[in-house]
Amino acid sequence: MGRLLTHRWIHFILLFVLLLGAVYYSGSQARWRKEMQALVFDELNTMYPREESGQVLIIDIDDDSLMKIGQWPWPRTYVADLVTNLTTLGAKAIAFDGVLAEADRSSPRFVAQNLPREERFKALEEEIRRLPDHDDILAKAIKDSRIFISAFTYATYSQTPRKPRLSKQILVKKTQEQEFLKHSEGFEKAAVFLPNLEKASAGNGSFMASPDFDGVLRRTGMIFNDGKKLYPSLSLETLRVAHDPKSYIRIEENPDYKIKKINTRYLITVGDHIIPVERDGILRPYYRRFDENGKDYLSAYKVIEPNYHDEIRKRLQGKYILIGSSAEGLKDLRTTALETFQPGVEIHANIIEQILQGQYLLRPDIMTGVEAIFIFIVGLMMIALVPFVNAILLGLVCISLIALAFFGATVAYVDYKILLDPFYPSLSVFVIFMVSALLTYLRVENEKHQVRNAFGMYVSRDVMRDLEKNPDKLKLGGENKDLTVMFTDIRQFTTISEGLEPEELIHLMNEFLTAMSDIVMEHQGTIDKYMGDAMMAFWNAPKDVETHERAACLAALKMQAALEPINESLSEKAKEDAKEPVLLQAGIGVNTGQCAVGNMGSRQRFAYSTLGDAVNLASRLEGQTKNYGVQTLIGEDTCAHVPDLATLEMDLIQVKGKTQPVRVYALLGDERMATSSEFRALKQQHIEMITAYQAGDFKKAQAMLKTCQNLDIYSLSVAYDLYKQRIKDLLKNPPKQEWTGVFEAKTK
Repeated sequence: MGRLLTHRWIHFILLFVLLLGAVYYSGSQARWRKEMQALVFDELNTMYPREESGQVLIIDIDDDSLMKIGQWPWPRTYVADLVTNLTTLGAKAIAFDGVLAEADRSSPRFVAQNLPREERFKALEEEIRRLPDHDDILAKAIKDSRIFISAFTYATYSQTPRKPRLSKQILVKKTQEQEFLKHSEGFEKAAVFLPNLEKASAGNGSFMASPDFDGVLRRTGMIFNDGKKLYPSLSLETLRVAHDPKSYIRIEENPDYKIKKINTRYLITVGDHIIPVERDGILRPYYRRFDENGKDYLSAYKVIEPNYHDEIRKRLQGKYILIGSSAEGLKDLRTTALETFQPGVEIHANIIEQILQGQYLLRPDIMTGVEAIFIFIVGLMMIALVPFVNAILLGLVCISLIALAFFGATVAYVDYKILLDPFYPSLSVFVIFMVSALLTYLRVENEKHQVRNAFGMYVSRDVMRDLEKNPDKLKLGGENKDLTVMFTDIRQFTTISEGLEPEELIHLMNEFLTAMSDIVMEHQGTIDKYMGDAMMAFWNAPKDVETHERAACLAALKMQAALEPINESLSEKAKEDAKEPVLLQAGIGVNTGQCAVGNMGSRQRFAYSTLGDAVNLASRLEGQTKNYGVQTLIGEDTCAHVPDLATLEMDLIQVKGKTQPVRVYALLGDERMATSSEFRALKQQHIEMITAYQAGDFKKAQAMLKTCQNLDIYSLSVAYDLYKQRIKDLLKNPPKQEWTGVFEAKTK
């Protein structure tokens, strides 16, 4: 299953299925989606609140008013003065955000009832009872005002069984009325004004409000019902009375509802204002902040006391008045997009203002489709980019697209008052990116696993790490670069194998090749292949090795040293078996040059290998080691890069298969040997002997050869015997053609 998930096409299919799921789910109404959507819209309202209109003023029964006039409830005569003075000072409409449901206990009839039942108080009681009732005084003030709007709200219990008074019937078609009766906010019991106060009012509206699931008021009803009749909200009734107390509120179906796929199914007409609402009569408030200590509020006591009238007249002229309270213990607090605790009267003020300004927050149904299209196009683009960009760049693209979504939503909100949800599309894009990153990670890990399987037994850990970072190097193909190539072979392998059982032979070969392989990988080399008792390795690919010539030479020296414990083990076993020990000797050829290196073979099966003239020469050098009686021969290019190692030129030969002669060198030891007095003495004489030989001065070469043999402590007797015989033959039969010093090797 893990390998299946890492297949590139499976990667694309999974991402595409995820994309289709995200598009399909874009129309979901899951709670978490609503919550996140609501938070985004709240934040937009907070960042870009509606501007003030200057047409609404809140008359505040604040702490200052309570200190000057007395605790609430005030005698209704003060409320009557408040209504009368507001009307006189030019208010356009007066809405009371509260319910005066009980009779005024300070009215004369209540005072008379509380007098002592004594004869001396009877005349006083009759006199007091002739005084006008406070509620009647307020009712007259309300009636005379002609712009006062009473209010009602739902109640779990009500002191009166009465239904709210409907000042003017809402004009609506029967079928539409039934839909509003079914879907708009309803109530069974209501808290209402006293009958005489309610009857005297020019209008009557509801200030009911139902917050969302998280307690935030984001939607408010404009139409309410008791199961039989439709009632307007307080803000809607205020607009009606301000326009004309005799006018009606009309509800009509929005002609653009089906054409433009908007979710504001109905239009409420009140005066000159057309208000788009959803089928349940809901409007989305477009909030702004109100300043309790500024021009949005006016203390009630300044309206009641005449000596302030000249000061406040201009502020009241032509304003929509809402009577509410900010005093502690009296104010009705609500949670909105802007504030955790906002006085309820400000909700009505916001709604009235936005209707006057014609600014409505709308979320057309088509926006869900727009969001789905965005998810599909952007998601498809992300999927298409996967093969071409790395995770970091894809992450930057993802962040940019998310930023684009939020920028677009902001522009739609600020310029067009359209609620476009950037959260879910952004989340979808982010999830696609994360899943893609995860699948890419799994695929890369699988490729690394393939690298480890393919190369783990052939290259060093450093090379492995390089291949894991660059798995594309495992593709079919290659490159040209300088490599140092090594061939090793066991001498007299046939003789050795004849004296061993198959199991013993396999054990011996495994022991030998394991030791040789470990040394190659320890020196950052790559093992190309095993060929029976032989091995091929190279340096500087697939990972660059700065001093690959030296690394290969040091590996060759260490290989020869590694044979000693193996041979000791063979000697001990032969002694136990009472046999003559057959010890291992390895010939090593090393050469440096331009090679073709890479994955070679077929698309179904390939191997990481190298080809080239330099490779062939390395193989020939290994074959020539037995002719010169040395363990390691290196090419001229290799020798030029290891001047600090102990090397001696062996010959200028033309190997089989080549037309140009090459100089070959014996690698005898490391830098310590190279700096020893014994080696330096031998090297000086050896160079003179080789120089004389290649120059055709055979007499001098013969004399220098004897000196070299006397100084030889490095087992060069085979090579010197070879030269001794060559010089003897050349002295006896001088060359007929021009002497070049080149020896033509007849064997590989």
